Amino acid sequence: MKGADAEDRAAAYLLGLGREVLARNYRIPGGEIDLITCDSGGTLIFTEVRQRRQTRYGSAAESVTPRKLALMHRAALEYLTRELGRDDLPCRLEVLTIDGPAQTGEIQLLDVLE
Repeated sequence: MKGADAEDRAAAYLLGLGREVLARNYRIPGGEIDLITCDSGGTLIFTEVRQRRQTRYGSAAESVTPRKLALMHRAALEYLTRELGRDDLPCRLEVLTIDGPAQTGEIQLLDVLE
């Protein structure tokens, strides 16, 4: 599966931050959330994982388009309503980037501002 190594490393990194992984690869028609985690304060975090081995076509962060963010937002709302029965829980979107090889590249967490 493409991106599985990067997602595995991202999940391990987020666990190291004290988060609990609730779901991986949550899919709805037209959208997906790579990782859904919960921090110690009870905030749900919806994470898109992006990895670029080389920067020839830009960084991993530059690969996240406004369309991808909109689809991510839609999938997060669907998760909240379908899986948890409400959409008023504390949550946020973020992008975890890995620039370089999946196992050794530099990790950066970026909050998505809407």
